[in-house]
Amino acid sequence: MTNFTAVRASLSEEFALQTARLKEYTEISADTGDPAEAHHQAALLSATRHSLEQITGALRRIADGTYGHCERCAGAIPGERLEVLPHARYCVPCQRKHHG
Repeated sequence: MTNFTAVRASLSEEFALQTARLKEYTEISADTGDPAEAHHQAALLSATRHSLEQITGALRRIADGTYGHCERCAGAIPGERLEVLPHARYCVPCQRKHHG
């Protein structure tokens, strides 16, 4: 059984880290005139925003009691998967179907 209190604390800590990272990336996003640097900055911002969305979703699922259940088949997501990927929304078979 997954310890939701520990998961929530870990996700909340990661949320704070990613939020600080997003703020930092946003503040240093000055245009240097280098297209490669602009592309790199955009990629960092996008990845950080995506991470925050995943974390927020997991925290919401913990709060509403659906954490650990597949959003597609409603089956249990194995604890081992949640340990590796705490924001997992799907069990492995459904994840494969979802992303081909």
